[in-house]
Amino acid sequence: MPHSHDAADSIDDALEASTQGIRALKISLFILLGTTVLQLAVVFISGSVALFADTIHNFSDALTAIPLWVAFILGRRAASRRYTYGYGRAEDLAGLFIIAVVALSAVVAAWQSIERLINPQPLQNLWWVVAAGVIGFAGNEAVAIYRIRVGQRIGSAALVADGVHARTDGFTSLAVVVGAVGVMLGFPLADPIIGLIISAAIMVLLWGTVKSLGRRLMDGIEPELVENAQRALDETPGVLAAHSVQLRWVGHRLQGAATIVVPDAPLSRTEIVVDDARHHLRHALPNLDAMTISATTDREPLPRP
Repeated sequence: MPHSHDAADSIDDALEASTQGIRALKISLFILLGTTVLQLAVVFISGSVALFADTIHNFSDALTAIPLWVAFILGRRAASRRYTYGYGRAEDLAGLFIIAVVALSAVVAAWQSIERLINPQPLQNLWWVVAAGVIGFAGNEAVAIYRIRVGQRIGSAALVADGVHARTDGFTSLAVVVGAVGVMLGFPLADPIIGLIISAAIMVLLWGTVKSLGRRLMDGIEPELVENAQRALDETPGVLAAHSVQLRWVGHRLQGAATIVVPDAPLSRTEIVVDDARHHLRHALPNLDAMTISATTDREPLPRP
């Protein structure tokens, strides 16, 4: 189908991406909440701290959808005189809140597991614990597949990372099954030990999220995106060279700047080359919102970086 490179169409794409992201968060929120309610019921009838740790984790993961939901809504607002670059950074602020919530869940789960190691208690209804662990795995895997698929389609690194996180959480739910089987085989401390392992796994995963968010806050960008932008500019007819290619994420959209070298020609011809370069960039970077392109002729010195 024919398509346009008009700036208004880019805004429409951004709005559609936010709408899809919100829909994904809504659906995954209800799936994880349903999983949490089922697991919590089994916690009450079994007393499993490993399942309790997994339940807290799934509940905190469900809550993380709320700040992301708010961030997607804020990101749809138009830029203002105060926020001239828009509100896309709200996703990064949501990420900070998510880190705090997940870290708190890990601490609570570890505390409960340590307490159970010190004061062991008999477990009941272990087959229900096994079933709850399987339910936790199924719920997290369904959420992971959906979030990753939508995140890749709209270019939201936060949503993809949240999906990968949910997939890993599914395997921690399977660890609950391992703990229950260990208790059945005569090793009662398997349950709190698995609870501690889950808490440690949460912290390891959290460190990766902290590094990823830190790069975003420092305007870090994936090198392959810069390479794609450089290649698109170099392949544009009329562009002799491209320099100072800069990109940054603002939420799940890209903004950037670049300097291109063009032949010494009338201004109207230079404007056509710049427009073509912008079109090539939109093909190479579908998530691109705005790109400032400065043109200099081959007779002029390049601007200092």
